[in-house]
Amino acid sequence: MTAPRLTGLVPAGTTATAPFDLVITPEDAGWGYSSLRVITLPAGGSAEFATGGDEMILLPLRGGVDVTVAGETIAVAGRADLFGAVTDFAYLPIGSDVRLDSVLGGTFALPGARATRALPFRYGPADGVAVELRGSGQASRQVNNFAMAATFETDKLLACEVITPAANWSSYPPHKHDEAVGEETELEEIYYYAFSFAGPDAVVDASGAAPRGVGYQRVYGTDEREIEVLAEVGDGDTVLIPHGWHGPSIASPSHHMYYLNVMAGPGAGRAWGISDDPHHGWVRQTWAEQAFDPRLPFPTVAPSS
Repeated sequence: MTAPRLTGLVPAGTTATAPFDLVITPEDAGWGYSSLRVITLPAGGSAEFATGGDEMILLPLRGGVDVTVAGETIAVAGRADLFGAVTDFAYLPIGSDVRLDSVLGGTFALPGARATRALPFRYGPADGVAVELRGSGQASRQVNNFAMAATFETDKLLACEVITPAANWSSYPPHKHDEAVGEETELEEIYYYAFSFAGPDAVVDASGAAPRGVGYQRVYGTDEREIEVLAEVGDGDTVLIPHGWHGPSIASPSHHMYYLNVMAGPGAGRAWGISDDPHHGWVRQTWAEQAFDPRLPFPTVAPSS
């Protein structure tokens, strides 16, 4: 029997397949290009896997790792957590057998795209990640453009990280990129979420556990192509967006919100071209009158010039 196609919200843990905590392939999503895997290694842990027809980026969410392909090893220093410094990373070509070794352990994302060009296995330094502040006022957010068209070469993959301060709206105004019309490009998209408690230390219990973080994701369709998602998201949850308007992504007042965006599509060039929902696009005109949220940029990260 064919497994049911994944759509909309994919709760954390529901697609775990050893050695991965999360697996979303183009076949799982019923589309052609975008993929994501997440893997956690214990201290001293290792794992092996093949990229097959997908190019991938090994992106540390927490911790560092040595990445070996065809006898060559790249040491990726990584980071302590998602809400501090940007991280270095490694590009994994199609058709590669990969080994990961982590002395201290950690969690690592593997955003990917079905590709045809075999580009070199190589290192992406943290100081090459372009960081921008986007939006304004309560729609302020930070975007770490580690693998967008202008910052790092891939065949099909586009990927970035977005950090949204508690109570802010992100992925706003609602926009889409599901057809090659005008400035818009056709891209499938994955959102992968994580949260950091922004409340007082007194709320954290004796074990060090903070309240669970939540946010909200909206996706809705056009007259021609229907889709309807209004989902509460928590740590490790994923939302798949094959088409339609998406946004806002809303951070609750108690938690800062992180999401990893993975995008790819059939276009000959790598471009992130969007169309705003005409009912909401006017909000951009108000941003010139507002300052960025003073909580941005997040610690140890400075906006690129």
